[in-house]
Amino acid sequence: MRFLIWLLRVILFLLLLGFALKNDQAVTLRYFFGYEWQTSLVVALLCFFMVGVVIGLLAMLGVLFRRQRELAAVKRELKLKSKLAEIDAEREVTQPPEIVN
Repeated sequence: MRFLIWLLRVILFLLLLGFALKNDQAVTLRYFFGYEWQTSLVVALLCFFMVGVVIGLLAMLGVLFRRQRELAAVKRELKLKSKLAEIDAEREVTQPPEIVN
């Protein structure tokens, strides 16, 4: 299985390398207020891809933090219930049996 995963990684790397080598022509990106950026097409695509990944991760952070808080609350509740169960078990053992008349 590891061999297959490494083979897929190598194939993906070679495909991306071929894409980069085929698209090395210069492009000019024009922004507002007369700003320009001249770079190769691959660098521009890589930069915009990375910006998209960062924006996606930032958008996901809220959900991630909320789930972490919920998980911490559930763990606290479980610990409290487990302590209460231990206390109840100790009370049952230490109390003398009831005498029925």
